[in-house]
Amino acid sequence: MAGNSKLSYIETGKGNKTLLFIHGFCGSHEYWKDIISKLKDEFRIVAVDLRGHGESEPISASFSIEDMADDLAAVLEDLGIDQVYMFGHSLGGYVTLAFAERFPGKLSGFSLVHSTALPDDKAGKEGRLKSIETIEAKGVPAFVDGLVPKLFAHSDDPRIQSAKEIGYKTSEGGAIGSLHAMRARVDRNHVLKETKLPVLLVAGEQDKIISAEKTFSVEGSHIQKVTLEGSGHMGMLETPRRLAEEIREFAEKN
Repeated sequence: MAGNSKLSYIETGKGNKTLLFIHGFCGSHEYWKDIISKLKDEFRIVAVDLRGHGESEPISASFSIEDMADDLAAVLEDLGIDQVYMFGHSLGGYVTLAFAERFPGKLSGFSLVHSTALPDDKAGKEGRLKSIETIEAKGVPAFVDGLVPKLFAHSDDPRIQSAKEIGYKTSEGGAIGSLHAMRARVDRNHVLKETKLPVLLVAGEQDKIISAEKTFSVEGSHIQKVTLEGSGHMGMLETPRRLAEEIREFAEKN
């Protein structure tokens, strides 16, 4: 239970350091399965399904990015975990930034994977409303069918279908609530600039959703930047070996 929402999560692996993986919009912990399999022998790993996503409880109430960050703090408290390295994909990156702002003492470091500290611009906000209209009119599966192919670098990627099937598990309230939350989120570039923690920013060379320029919005000696060649918005599925190597190196050296 996190706040008023029952969240599902998995816990696996072994090691002195804990990695917390947060998926993107219409995803689940299953997005990270290839990464987890490559790192579980070296690290304790927790992967959460956000509100209304995956195996977490369907939700109808409105919520914010900050609420989702508070959910993660509640999960860590339930597990008795004091500190983690947090890796947030897309929507999960927005939640990670809010968590870093609210609970910096619970982090050993954090990473935005195909995400950005920038808020939605006018076109982005309008796009969120159109997505909500599509879900209300046609349902989550139809929306996911339109969304997921755009996340990959190549439209014939064989992993598209499995990503769709993960997305179908998203509740309508979870999807619409997340769209409203993303639309309302604030600029958090100050978190990247001011944090004392090590930061890993990961962009996809062929990401059509969030460009490398938007991911790499802040410079600093504490910030490491990585571009995944050949990857779209789904590096954890498209280039898992390279991404796992970067995550391992980041956690080991910091």
